[in-house]
Amino acid sequence: MSVEEIEILRERAEKFLKNAIQLIEHGVYDLAAFNIQQHVELYLKYRLFLLVGDYPKTHSIKRLLKEIGKVSGKEGEVSIFMVENIDRISNLENAYITSRYIPSEFERKEVENMLEVAEKIRKLVDGL
Repeated sequence: MSVEEIEILRERAEKFLKNAIQLIEHGVYDLAAFNIQQHVELYLKYRLFLLVGDYPKTHSIKRLLKEIGKVSGKEGEVSIFMVENIDRISNLENAYITSRYIPSEFERKEVENMLEVAEKIRKLVDGL
């Protein structure tokens, strides 16, 4: 993957985040949840690519976080973060599946929690 292609991942991650915020403002919580999940997934893949030049082909936020912990040598820090935020991370992962395949609705607070954990994830990986 070229530098230009990896920058597209970062740019798309940012667009998904911006779109999620707009969707929350308009009360479209199911699509906002999907956009937040996509933001986190693409941003983690972007950071992994910067660290090692590749990333796993997965939608699992947990797997991507574990991989970042491993390759950065900060497994303990990432593990603690995951334990402290496991419910919100799991909800974020479920947003991918339910938004695409299962008719499901989200409450505003659920989506706001997803957005909050997305911001925490970004702060964590940017600090590694």
